[in-house]
Amino acid sequence: MLINSKIQQAAQTLGVLLQQRGATVAIAESCTGGAIAAAITAVSGSSAWLELGLVTYSNRFKEQLLNVPTALIAQHGVVSEPVVAQMLLGVCALSSADYGITVSGIAGPGGATAQKPVGTVCFSWGTPSDAIQATQCFQGDRDSVREQAVLFALAGLSQHLKSTG
Repeated sequence: MLINSKIQQAAQTLGVLLQQRGATVAIAESCTGGAIAAAITAVSGSSAWLELGLVTYSNRFKEQLLNVPTALIAQHGVVSEPVVAQMLLGVCALSSADYGITVSGIAGPGGATAQKPVGTVCFSWGTPSDAIQATQCFQGDRDSVREQAVLFALAGLSQHLKSTG
């Protein structure tokens, strides 16, 4: 997946907002496979505000590295707002970052259920004490879903930072 101009701009904007606060971010990605971290590291100087980027693709590592309870995954499914909320707590604790971005979704073409079609992606961003969760259902092929998810994740934390001053 190439970093398009919208994603590049979103990563730059996020960097400016974090630097204005002297803050850092940590990321735990699943369906985006490191693309959020890749977009951020494409920005010169991002080492000042990116603390950690993890691809926790399997449930096992969501549980082991991010302390997502097995029971939470069993109850809600790995693509759910409760799971991404817990992922955010885990990645911020692991890294000591001020803010987190977490993503879990179904990029397709397989993996869909009646309740969660291809394109369903859950997000969490913010601080451990003030995080927001959101779910989107993007259209398109696997690459398109992943690109849309990266842009939404970056823009989501930027919007959160703007709204919290």
